[in-house]
Amino acid sequence: MSLKAFHLVFILLSILFSFVFGVWGVMSGGTAELVMGIVSLAGTVGMSVYLVFFLKKFKHVSYL
Repeated sequence: MSLKAFHLVFILLSILFSFVFGVWGVMSGGTAELVMGIVSLAGTVGMSVYLVFFLKKFKHVSYL
């Protein structure tokens, strides 16, 4: 597995886990959980933007 493929998988898993944690935090009901959920969802958006820039920058590098 190339470094590009590993990075792509790592980013996708991070986005998924951050999103699930953010949804859990928002739906839990406590103030601290709500704040953590909102921060986590903001991180999800940030990582998604990073993923787009990463794919654009390394589109010429193979996945192998």
